[in-house]
Amino acid sequence: MARTRTPVVSGWFTEDAPDGGGFRLLGTRCSACTAVFFPREDAYCRNPHCPGGGELAEVPLSPRGRVWSYTDGRYRPPAPYVSDPAAPWEPYTLVAVELEAEGMVVLGQAAPGVGVADLAVGMAVEVVGGVLNEDAGTTGASGTDGSDGTVWTTWQFRPVGDAE
Repeated sequence: MARTRTPVVSGWFTEDAPDGGGFRLLGTRCSACTAVFFPREDAYCRNPHCPGGGELAEVPLSPRGRVWSYTDGRYRPPAPYVSDPAAPWEPYTLVAVELEAEGMVVLGQAAPGVGVADLAVGMAVEVVGGVLNEDAGTTGASGTDGSDGTVWTTWQFRPVGDAE
């Protein structure tokens, strides 16, 4: 069964960066003040010190950074967040990462298999593609699969080791 890969938020990341860099978060850079934004900003520069008159251009962000903070989510989110009470709850690890070149902190989940015991503040990590959820597709009246479903993709962080 073929599944459609769909970003959770369109335009926030790419699985094939234009510089051949693979998976990358996408931000925007103001040409007037060089400020970089994530999530991306397409309307105006959010920098209060910007002289104005600049253009906002899409830029791939650093593929690596350092752990700034981390924690684990051990409970099901309350309403209004969608959560199937019949599905088993899987704890997850959240990581705040200071990106290498931009110096901004981005929040994301840790890659599967990476828990709080595997992380430390200052540890080098890289951004990778991951799966947030998978829709099973629909079942038609004949009992056959009416659609192939969707794989909802997102970004995650994983340690890169101490080789740096």
